[in-house]
Amino acid sequence: MASEVRGAEEASVSLDRTITLPGLVFYGLGVTVGAGIFALLGEIVGLAGSHAPLSFLIAGLLASFTGASYILLVGAFPQAGAEAAYVGRGLGSMAGRVTGLAVVVTGVITGAVVALAFAGYLASLVAIPEPLGAVAVVVTLSLVAWWGVRESVFLAAVVTLVEVGTLMVVIAFGLDLLGTPQLLRDSFVPSFDTALMSPILAGSVLAFFAFVGFENIANMAEETVAPRRTAPLAISIVLGVSIAIYVMLALVAVAVPDRAAIAESSAPMATLYEEVSGRGSEPVAIAASLAMINGILIQIVMASRVLYGMAKQGLVPAMIGRVGESRQTPTRATAVVTAAMVSLILFFPLVELARLTSLVTLGVFTMVNAALFLIGGRQPGTSIARFRWVGFVGAVASVALATWQVVDELA
Repeated sequence: MASEVRGAEEASVSLDRTITLPGLVFYGLGVTVGAGIFALLGEIVGLAGSHAPLSFLIAGLLASFTGASYILLVGAFPQAGAEAAYVGRGLGSMAGRVTGLAVVVTGVITGAVVALAFAGYLASLVAIPEPLGAVAVVVTLSLVAWWGVRESVFLAAVVTLVEVGTLMVVIAFGLDLLGTPQLLRDSFVPSFDTALMSPILAGSVLAFFAFVGFENIANMAEETVAPRRTAPLAISIVLGVSIAIYVMLALVAVAVPDRAAIAESSAPMATLYEEVSGRGSEPVAIAASLAMINGILIQIVMASRVLYGMAKQGLVPAMIGRVGESRQTPTRATAVVTAAMVSLILFFPLVELARLTSLVTLGVFTMVNAALFLIGGRQPGTSIARFRWVGFVGAVASVALATWQVVDELA
């Protein structure tokens, strides 16, 4: 009897619904405009040359189709474990389980990889073994995630302000270089020659992954105030702001006199800041390290919410979905995610695993887009039915990007 009462009490404890639109936007920007852009900019400039802004714009438009699918689905089904819930409704519970677990796996791998990268940066400042530093930062941030969603989102918001603020400073320093119509023509109006379009599209495939992260917003729906309105609006804002920042950064990068230095740099954003400001790169290095911390925290929060949502849907053992009464956070799911990250850091070859995450992400996007298309076909007269074609286009785009990546790896 006592165990039944305890189980009933645990089941009645829900997540703390405290996140408003600003917090959700900062949370989404923190994972989307994250550490990736600090490294990817140089590679894309190296691939697409003066057309790097066009590569980012195309990538943003491609990401927007999947973003639209998430907007429609989270507005209709605002719950944690979003991908598992959407795909489960559209393609069945087994597909939902596989998709949800794929999201968790990519989040855990990404968090572990970023933790090791941060530990490498930390080891250059303090004499501490990298695995130990990575484990320490994961455990510390998992405690923040356990402490409360309000605290987690507040910390993410503060760090995001520093990240985005630093990128805006880079853009501001480079504005004087953007005054010529010739630059805009060279950046956005290519000749439709196969030899020219191929590197632009290759740059778009790479740039696409700089936009990944907006989808994490959907998994915070059960902790968001008025989620049917707030979550779709937050996804829209995050995608719009991300596109604007990335295109402007790319314009500045292709406008500097020594563009090759950015393409060849191991720290392209720092190099770009030095080029446009004439100052040292320390502010960018600090922002990049904070972006790593933000990325780890957000992956812990996201993956634990997916596991919590899957437990509620009966896709993983119910005990994983327990919500702590005092903190109103998914205690056991957070512990599982933390243990998985620590295990990967200590015992697995993360470089090889990390290469798979982009393909897995595209697989998840394909399934979510397909789910929208199929659900819309069963619900005539709804907004999902009216815009179900968005899911079809998003699925085709995701499959095309995955195919391009596989072919490029094999070439």
